[in-house]
Amino acid sequence: MGYRSTKECVEALEKHGQLLRITAEVDPHLEMAEIQRRVYAAKGSALFFENVKGCKFPCVSNLFGTPERARLIFEDTYDQVAALVAAKGDPVKLLKKPGKALKAGIAALHALPKKVPISKAPVFECRCKISDLPPIVSWPDDGGPFITLPQVYSEHPAHLGNPLKSNLGMYRIQLSGNEFEPDKEVGLHYQLHRGIGVHQKLHNDRNQPFRVAVFIGGSPAMSFSAVMPLPEGMPEIAFAGLLAGRRFRYSRYKHWTVSAEADFCIVGTIKKELKREGPFGDHLGYYSLDHLFPCLEVEEVFHRKDAIWPFTVVGRPPQEDTTFGEVIHDMTGAVIPTEIPGLKAVHAVDAAGVHPLLLAIGQERYTPFMKTIRPSEMLTMANAVLGKGQLSLAKYLFIANEADNPNLDLHDIPAFFTHLLERIKWERDLHFQTETSIDTLDYSGTSLNHGSKAVFACSGEPIRQLSAKMPQLEIEGKAAVIAPGILAISAGKFTNYSEAPAEIEALAKKLESQISAADFPLIILCDDPVFCAADFSSFLWVTFTRSNPSHDIHGIGATVQFKHWGCTGPLIIDARLKPHHAPPLIENPEITAKVDRMFTADRRFDNWISARSD
Repeated sequence: MGYRSTKECVEALEKHGQLLRITAEVDPHLEMAEIQRRVYAAKGSALFFENVKGCKFPCVSNLFGTPERARLIFEDTYDQVAALVAAKGDPVKLLKKPGKALKAGIAALHALPKKVPISKAPVFECRCKISDLPPIVSWPDDGGPFITLPQVYSEHPAHLGNPLKSNLGMYRIQLSGNEFEPDKEVGLHYQLHRGIGVHQKLHNDRNQPFRVAVFIGGSPAMSFSAVMPLPEGMPEIAFAGLLAGRRFRYSRYKHWTVSAEADFCIVGTIKKELKREGPFGDHLGYYSLDHLFPCLEVEEVFHRKDAIWPFTVVGRPPQEDTTFGEVIHDMTGAVIPTEIPGLKAVHAVDAAGVHPLLLAIGQERYTPFMKTIRPSEMLTMANAVLGKGQLSLAKYLFIANEADNPNLDLHDIPAFFTHLLERIKWERDLHFQTETSIDTLDYSGTSLNHGSKAVFACSGEPIRQLSAKMPQLEIEGKAAVIAPGILAISAGKFTNYSEAPAEIEALAKKLESQISAADFPLIILCDDPVFCAADFSSFLWVTFTRSNPSHDIHGIGATVQFKHWGCTGPLIIDARLKPHHAPPLIENPEITAKVDRMFTADRRFDNWISARSD
């Protein structure tokens, strides 16, 4: 189904029983986001908000709320696109199935963009102002309303007007607030490694105006392509055509390339000076704070006559962007291992905020004539993984040897941790990268974009049998068993972060005679052990979003030998909230109560929440 607009997609989902209309007036300030979070958590339908308070445009959310619904939206092209992506890793495999190869070849024809005159571009039918757009605020301390499903389009300065030399990314847009001049400026947040940053530098080097277009809506394939980790040299626009089953239509307006079938389009020029953007409730489950980021000087805002505003809500996983990740992995998961010799599988753990934690399985092939006794080739793979696209944002990489358990499943995360903790030797198998870059949204480091990484590698037979029995501890705080081999302990609030190493060293000495690495090789210091141990997802979120490996990994019996750090006893990860951390996301209790009343008063919400994909 080559949808040309959000309206076409909405109508198709409604016919399939996958969309439900909310006719009552709903406030875009916090209320719409709260409804979206609840319906997503229940794996419910897409939601069409017909009556948005203070705004003339209807809105739709949860379009990609389940993998099944994403497959439905792209049902005509999903398999062919997956085949094309897989062919990059193994084209011979595709050639062995001529029928599939033919379909994939036909699908590839849709990758070429098609230029259309402005008179045939629906996006130019109407004009409006920034203040006319839906002012959706998702979290109480957000700095203003944001566009959460933007498609930000930029071009190489040597190839202006050529979509095949473009970058399309999903970088959040702050519509108002802070010091942005109303209706004339919007904030643009993107990170160090993004393609748009390359384009901006090239424009700056040539002293050329850096013109950017922001598309909202149109073909759902455009939103999806904006977040795809595509191979080098493959433009997102081409992939969008493949996924839509329909060539990307574009027009030229003055100096800008514009998506002809978008629901909305903002065109403007990036200003030389930066302005403060944020805070914003982000996908790690914390606010990203206000910082200096690029500012877009707005020239025009266009929209279709039948425009619908698509949006999503991010926060502590899982949220709708979790489904994006699942579908992306389904399409591309087989490709990454083919690009790194010996790597069998890699998984970015959504419950840990995606970027902070990667799990991987590799093959040890360096010493085929002897039994592997230490990770070797896996360390080569680990370096390759940490240098690969968005995987480079990871702080923690846990990698295991396939030969030790050929049935090990990266998506059975508790089992993977058990496998690793039974085998890892802390004095040998922990490797740090310090003083490096981390995700801009991750505040576990001591300054923006700055932190560290650690590789945990294991190979060989088990060296310990993990315990799930609570040990007898003589400590002031509380403790709880998270899983076999993993113990949570409270250690009090921070007074001064610089004193933490000495405090933890003193605690480690106390624990040395109370906890054995044979029973509990991993100890998590946290603010609330009961919460941390409530379920494995809570453990993952607390541990890997609240720790910076170089600063927050400690150990009982810690040693340094030839610059290699390790420990003979249990490893300790300090996962307490630190003074420099951003605050976690907490919903407004008044809005929560109001939405509770809304759900109680209108029993149709029961159906909306319980609607499922077949």
